[in-house]
Amino acid sequence: MSEITPTLRDPLSMFDVRDNVAIITGASGAFGRACALTLGALGNKLVLVSGSEDELAEVLTEVKEVGGDAVTMKRRPDALGDAEAIRDFALQTYGKIDQLVIASGYNKAGFIQEMDYEDWQAVMDANVRGAWFMAKAVGTYWIENEIKGKMLMMSSVRGRHGNISGYTAYCTSKGGSDALTRVLATEWGQYGITVNSIAPTVFRSKLTAWMWSDDPVGQATKQRSLARIPLKRLAEAEDLMGMALYLLSPASDFCTGQIMYVDGGFTAG
Repeated sequence: MSEITPTLRDPLSMFDVRDNVAIITGASGAFGRACALTLGALGNKLVLVSGSEDELAEVLTEVKEVGGDAVTMKRRPDALGDAEAIRDFALQTYGKIDQLVIASGYNKAGFIQEMDYEDWQAVMDANVRGAWFMAKAVGTYWIENEIKGKMLMMSSVRGRHGNISGYTAYCTSKGGSDALTRVLATEWGQYGITVNSIAPTVFRSKLTAWMWSDDPVGQATKQRSLARIPLKRLAEAEDLMGMALYLLSPASDFCTGQIMYVDGGFTAG
């Protein structure tokens, strides 16, 4: 008989993230906050980054309520210097970085014939350029120090599918994010670094709250979305956390370059 390995004797050990250190950008958003609470409750140390100091303070309080160890930094990765400052703050605070969660993002809807170029570029900057800066800053540290880090980005089914609601900027940015995931995975695989993305359909957040309201347009949009989802409901941020934990823990050590669709079946039909 084959030997029963320690991992097979204790399968939950594959999801052990205790004493790891994670940077989470966009930590005050719905996905970033859920990641912070999930990882914090499991003993992951956290560097929470966002452009909103008040919202960061709220997330920090919640992380501490679940027993987490975290610090905050009010900053956006708008330039490489910002990303390097975030990286250096994490290293000064905890001495290492094991995971990078890029949860920051932005959308500005508008049909191409009506949309200003500046609005399109702002979406691309927030969703692609900022991720590239963070990847460069943290990835350089990992490679130079021979650390087998884990990078997780926030994508969307809109990186694969179009949308009739004026998403030329958002869909394009998420397609770019997906390509960045794959190419970094191929470049960094030799160093043992994994790079993956989670791609949900609509989930409840500040950006989508109007779809949960009584607004007629919001309700119509919600029903149109539900018609494409076999599970017949929209998502909560918590629905994404099982996949996030998998991709940030040793359980996913042989998984890289993947766009993981956590979408209620949207992309199946």
